[in-house]
Amino acid sequence: MQIIDLLVIIAYLVATAWLGLKLSGKQKDLQGYFLGGRNIPWWAVCLSVVATETSALTVIGIPVMSYLGDINYLQLGLGYILGRVVVAFFMLPRYYDGEMLTAYAYLGKRFGTSTQTTAGVTFLFTRLLADGIRVLAAAIPVKVILDGLGIHTNYFVIIVVLSLVTIAYTFIGGIKAVVWVDVAQMCLYVVGGLLAIIVITAALGGGWLSEAASADKLNMFIFEGNPISAPDSFIPSLLGGAVFAMASHGSDQLIVQRLLSCRSKIEAQKALIVSGVVVFVQFAIFLAVGLALWAYYDHALPADLGLSRDDEIFPLFIIEGLPPGVSGLLLAGILAAAMSTLSSSLSALSSSTVNDVYARLKKTPMTDAEGFKVGRWATIGWGIAFILPATVFQSDEGNIVILALGVAGITYGGLLGAFVFGMVNKRATAVDANITFALAVAVNAFFFVMEKYITGEVWVAWQWYPLLGVIVMVVIGGLLSLRHPKAQTRSTVAEVEGSNR
Repeated sequence: MQIIDLLVIIAYLVATAWLGLKLSGKQKDLQGYFLGGRNIPWWAVCLSVVATETSALTVIGIPVMSYLGDINYLQLGLGYILGRVVVAFFMLPRYYDGEMLTAYAYLGKRFGTSTQTTAGVTFLFTRLLADGIRVLAAAIPVKVILDGLGIHTNYFVIIVVLSLVTIAYTFIGGIKAVVWVDVAQMCLYVVGGLLAIIVITAALGGGWLSEAASADKLNMFIFEGNPISAPDSFIPSLLGGAVFAMASHGSDQLIVQRLLSCRSKIEAQKALIVSGVVVFVQFAIFLAVGLALWAYYDHALPADLGLSRDDEIFPLFIIEGLPPGVSGLLLAGILAAAMSTLSSSLSALSSSTVNDVYARLKKTPMTDAEGFKVGRWATIGWGIAFILPATVFQSDEGNIVILALGVAGITYGGLLGAFVFGMVNKRATAVDANITFALAVAVNAFFFVMEKYITGEVWVAWQWYPLLGVIVMVVIGGLLSLRHPKAQTRSTVAEVEGSNR
C-alpha cells in the first residue's frame, strides 16, 4: 500500500461523517431520531438491513470459508430467505398494530413492563457482545495493513478511531443518518468484492472457477452428518437458519427499528423479503472471492503464508495483490461494513435503552425531549462500551463469523421464544414468561460455553440455538401457565394490555 491508499481511507471516513449528517437533517424529536419520522423508502431500508447484518464479518470471514472449504454457506442464505417470509407476514404486522418504537413494546403490551424491560436488557447485553466481535473483525485487517506499512499500533487505538467517527453521525443524525449511510456503504464494499474478483481473474488469466470445480469446492448442498450437531449440513442450515432469521429479524431491535421506519407495513414487508435475496447474492460474491483467492495463492494454507489468523487471507491480498488506490478502496469497504453495523447498533441500543429500560424504570412519565436527550447520551455510552468485548475476543482463534453468530444465538432463542409464547399461550403471565426466558437463555449459554471453551466438541449446531430457546419457552412456559385458571388469566392479560396502551 502507498500514501494514496491512506488518503483514500481518510477521505472515506470524512465523507461518511459528512454524508450521514447531510442526508439526515437535524432530528428534533424522539420518533424522528429513532424511526426517521417513518418516511424512509423501502429500498433504502432494504439495503440498510443488508448492510447492518453484513458487517466486516462478511467481508473478511466468508471468503475464508470457501478458501478452506466450499460454498455450502449458501444453504444458510436460503434459510434466511425462508425465515424472513415468516417474519414479514406473521410478526411484522403486530409491530405496526399501534405506536411501537421498539420490538419489545409488543412484549410490554402482552405481558407488562417487567417482561419488556427484561427483553430490552437482554438485547443490550447480547448486542454489546456480538458487535464487540464485529468491531474486532474490522480491526483485524486494519492492523494487518498498518503493520505492512510499518505503522505499528494496537487494536485499542483502531477501535477507538472507528468508534469516534461512527458515534459522531449517529449522535447527531439518528436512524435516518444510519440508514442512508448504510446504503452508500453497502454499495462500496460489494463493489470492493467484485473488484477483487476482477483483479484476480486478470492476474490468473481466468480459470479459477473451473479449478475450484475440479477440487469439489462448488458443493452447495451437504446432506451428510448429524443434523443436530453438524453446522454445515442442509437441515440445520435451512431450517435452523430460517428460525435464526426469524429471531434476528423478528425480535432483534437492530433490524426491527429499520422496518418500523418504513412508510407502511407493506413497504416494510417488501424491504424485509427482498433483503433476503440481496443477502444471498452477497454471500455468493464473497464466497467467489474466497475461491479466487484459493487459486491465486496456489492452494496454500493461511499459516503457510505467514498469517496468524485464517481471517487475514483477504486483507493479505489487499496489501499484496491490488494496485494503489484500489487497496485503499477495499479497506474503505471493510471499514464501511464495520461502521455500518456499529452505527446501526448504537442507534438500536440507545433506542432500547430509552424505551425499554429508562422509560419503564422511571417513576414519572418520560417526556419526548427527555427521551431524546437520554437517547443521545446513550449513543455515546454504548459506543465507548464496544471497546471491552472487542478486546476480550481478540484472542479467539476460531472463525469470527461463527463466533459472532453463536454469541447472538444464545439470547435469540429466548427473545423469539418470548414472542411466540405470548402469541400462542393466552393464559401465561409475566412471571411465567420471565422465568422461562431466563431458563432458555441459560440453556443456550450452557451449550455455547461447553462446546466453545470446555469440551471443544459441537453438541448442538449454532443454527439450532434460537429453536432450542423457543422449545424451552413454549414447553416449560406452557407447563408453568397451567397453574392459572383460564378465565382468570384472560382477564388479567386484558388488564395488563390495557394498562400498557
